[in-house]
Amino acid sequence: MSSHLQTVIQQQLESTFSPLSLELIDESHLHAGHGAKGGHYKLHIVADAFSGKSLLQRHRLVYDALNDLMNSEIHALSIQAKTPSEMERLP
Repeated sequence: MSSHLQTVIQQQLESTFSPLSLELIDESHLHAGHGAKGGHYKLHIVADAFSGKSLLQRHRLVYDALNDLMNSEIHALSIQAKTPSEMERLP
């Protein structure tokens, strides 16, 4: 079951990137008791917007898309951002 925050994150990413694939995993329960405020998420996203971009540029695009949330609601975000052609090459 996804939280409200998870739904907001997914909607923002879908609106910004129109991804072919998007998986957002809430890992906050793994970090309970660490005193950190905000959620911990793992993101797997495939979108044309990442074509021709370096790993750092891809991460910046995601951070920019989630700007307000990154500054308040999200404590940690692990990102795997791929292009459609990169997914086609996987076994």
